[in-house]
Amino acid sequence: AADQTEGEVRKLDLYAGKVTLKHGDIKSLDMPPMTMVFTADKALLAPLKVGDKVRFKVVHEAGKYVVTDIQPSP
Repeated sequence: AADQTEGEVRKLDLYAGKVTLKHGDIKSLDMPPMTMVFTADKALLAPLKVGDKVRFKVVHEAGKYVVTDIQPSP
């Protein structure tokens, strides 16, 4: 199951359905903190803007890291 991870939106490409996130540890994927590009449904990304602090869930499927849920961080 995907854990919630803290992050910050660094870049958005709504046309391609991609988001660049600077994130903390993603324990479920054994991934250390870094900045990387994830794919996501365009509808999930539409309300976001660069600089937003977020909490998100990501899964690894078909060779891609896919954001399945992303919300503004309280």
